[in-house]
Amino acid sequence: MDMDIVSRVQGILLKPKEEWVKIKEETISVTQLFTSYAMLLAAIPAVAQFIALSLVGRRVPFIGWYRYGLGRGFLYALLLYIFTLVYVYVFGIVINALAPTFSSTQNMPNAMKLAVYSLTPSWVAGVLYIIPYLGILVIIASLYGIFILYQGFVTPLMETPKEKVVGYLVVSIIVIFVLMIVVGIILGAIFAVGGVYQAI
Repeated sequence: MDMDIVSRVQGILLKPKEEWVKIKEETISVTQLFTSYAMLLAAIPAVAQFIALSLVGRRVPFIGWYRYGLGRGFLYALLLYIFTLVYVYVFGIVINALAPTFSSTQNMPNAMKLAVYSLTPSWVAGVLYIIPYLGILVIIASLYGIFILYQGFVTPLMETPKEKVVGYLVVSIIVIFVLMIVVGIILGAIFAVGGVYQAI
């Protein structure tokens, strides 16, 4: 299946309710979903972070304006990109695994659609990382992603009964929140290691 990524991004951001109906009817493998959509959009915040950290720099308390070396900035961006794709995949697996708990039908491709497309706002807004202090807007965009995820459950991609949608949504939000925190902790730990800090 060939996907018009621009139309899909516009649809999921501007008319999520209508777009989810189209998405539900599409036949697409998990591999295609990642290669034609997730891998492209997830690169936006990664590239923006590289530019911000290595080229623009940021103000660090008691140190002043600070930039990563190109190698260190590239490594950070690469790991962020890889970890992002991993946690999106895990998110989809968890959504699918939770289905029976909420009287829903397990469907891995649809679970992955929910995981991937609901992150569209944060990925697109990730370009704002280039400008210091605008990262907060990415968080706001992520909150809109929760609404998009809700619309996906309502459609319903997982055949979720209406009375179970909110519970399914809340647990899913907790899962993605925890996954993001774990990625942040891992990246922080890696770049707090003196050897990596000094060698790159």
